[in-house]
Amino acid sequence: MTVLIAVLTGCIKNDIPYPRILQSILTLSAVGESAPANIDEANLSAVVYLDESVDICHVRFSDFSFTDKAVSSVNLLEGDYDLSSPMHLVLSRYQDYDWTISAVQEIERYFTIDGQIGQTVIDVPGRRVVVRVPESENLTSLTLSSVKLGPAGLTTMVPDLKPGQINLLYPLDIDVTAFGRTERWTIYAEKTSFVVNTVSVDAWSQVIWAYGESQEGMKQGFQYREAAASEWIDLPDSYIVSAGTSFSASIPHLKPLTEYVVRAVSGDECGKEIRVITQATEILPDGSFDQWWQNGNVWNPWNESGSRFWDTGNKGAAFIASSNSTPSSHTPDGQGQSARLETIYAVVKLAAGSIFSGEFARIDGTNGVLNFGRQWNLRPTKLRGYFQYQTKVIDKSMKNGEYEYLIGRPDSCHIYVALTDWTAPYEIRTSASNRQLFDSNSPSVIAYGELVYSGTMDSFKEFVIPLQYRSTSRVPSYIQITASSSKYGDYFTGGVGALLYIDQLSLDYDY
Repeated sequence: MTVLIAVLTGCIKNDIPYPRILQSILTLSAVGESAPANIDEANLSAVVYLDESVDICHVRFSDFSFTDKAVSSVNLLEGDYDLSSPMHLVLSRYQDYDWTISAVQEIERYFTIDGQIGQTVIDVPGRRVVVRVPESENLTSLTLSSVKLGPAGLTTMVPDLKPGQINLLYPLDIDVTAFGRTERWTIYAEKTSFVVNTVSVDAWSQVIWAYGESQEGMKQGFQYREAAASEWIDLPDSYIVSAGTSFSASIPHLKPLTEYVVRAVSGDECGKEIRVITQATEILPDGSFDQWWQNGNVWNPWNESGSRFWDTGNKGAAFIASSNSTPSSHTPDGQGQSARLETIYAVVKLAAGSIFSGEFARIDGTNGVLNFGRQWNLRPTKLRGYFQYQTKVIDKSMKNGEYEYLIGRPDSCHIYVALTDWTAPYEIRTSASNRQLFDSNSPSVIAYGELVYSGTMDSFKEFVIPLQYRSTSRVPSYIQITASSSKYGDYFTGGVGALLYIDQLSLDYDY
């Protein structure tokens, strides 16, 4: 009998799986950072942005936190780390999660010659500097006007280059030393016959961005035409933005899905012709907020049998109180419905009324988890719509919270639009223990615009929010639009009774 029990016992397996809980880096700050770190939970990666005064081979961290009860293979708060290439650390709890930490460091470098043509090419990986000059220039007696090849105040060069005469008849080798490390750079001068060059052209839906370069001091401009037309159109001088030998312009009032030809010009000289096709335009889905349905005590801003674009925080608010983002017949023109967003106090904490492009994902305790963003690859220029706001004095905030000092001040509504290159919807978490909120300064944000208003209005007013682009060439993958009755609602700070109506949202594609 004892033998039988032993045999049966040996056959018993532990088939209970360990829970699979993602272990995340929550906060990360480097000493001497130039911008907040970007923590990408979806790809288990974090990027720190370093000022040029930081030695990238000896980076120290001032803040590092991760999911409670996880174990990190590296304590980043001890010692310094070489981030000249990505490093790895493992966060463990039940399973291992391999995180990659990398650094981005932009070091301002320049080398300019009087009368040069176009911008100097500074090839950092190849450690080359190439400057172009007119055919008539004497390469043995060029005039160097400015030079910087390493971190300011921390770099030495041998030979020591300073503004003045320089001989570039042959390539010039320079030893550049910073942080005790020496790199050999080579400087080249090339003669060129062109006077003006079309560098690049970026086509949006009804706008084209053009970039050119010319000889210093020369007139700068652009011409364009439809590919099917023969006559060139001169872009007015008032559209041209000059930056020395480089210049750019936006060409507005164009047709979507149309092929255009663009070239840079300088006097009678013309740069190469570049052909591009403008993008389509697309209407913002249900910007009228006319589609709602009610599931229990939760109001949802879409047709029950239709597709979703918008969502609200109602599932979180209604979990302990009632929906505070609801449809209303109060509209700018008396037709259809608007979104009525009200700040309430839901038993234990404040809940701002909100509506956003994306989906409410789940409830975490008394906090909400949202998936921000809807797929979008077009580049609008403005968000417009109508709003009406009634402020209240801020009377609620988390004790010892970041914005407790705002109590007693008027509340503000917040409407913003962003275009991003996220690879997936961005998870928003409002819990103080693992908070992750939208950051308009994140490197993943291509364009951003916002409206903040504090006051009480008697009726709807039209608003227009211009989008400020950080790049005209990057193509977005997601659009994020958010409206909230309390600007700091994510921090549970606001005035109970603050009320925002919003309606008739639309996108412009022209300037």
